[in-house]
Amino acid sequence: MLLDAVHPENYAELLAVWEDSVRATHDFISEDDIAFFKPIIIEQAFPAVTLKCMKSDTGTILGFVGVAEKKIEMLFIRNAARGQGIGKQLLFYAVEQLGATKVDVNEQNPQAVGFYECLGFKVISRSPLDGLGKPFPILHLSL
Repeated sequence: MLLDAVHPENYAELLAVWEDSVRATHDFISEDDIAFFKPIIIEQAFPAVTLKCMKSDTGTILGFVGVAEKKIEMLFIRNAARGQGIGKQLLFYAVEQLGATKVDVNEQNPQAVGFYECLGFKVISRSPLDGLGKPFPILHLSL
């Protein structure tokens, strides 16, 4: 596996990884929500963060992390690649190389909450709505 930079021509593949990951881990998100979020992610979220990805030996993107202002804004792993340490490698890169110390996590995604807590993050506050005002409670974590 290879840690690599992300370029705008990779955004479509990143969006496919995002959707695959969300379908596997965010059972509280509807098809309408996925359709709502997709254009926002590709048009606004990806360009607003520093992105790094993990690629397979054949060049397929297995996961990615996006960081802005010392906060992990996104960390998604292709479902078939979960459990292989990719998320941990991307998280360590975000912390050690990009200075990330904060992350927001959907409260309804206990696997993600546990992942971050296991790696040293602690819940510091909670918001009842996500950043777009949708009813998905967010936990704010910090190292």
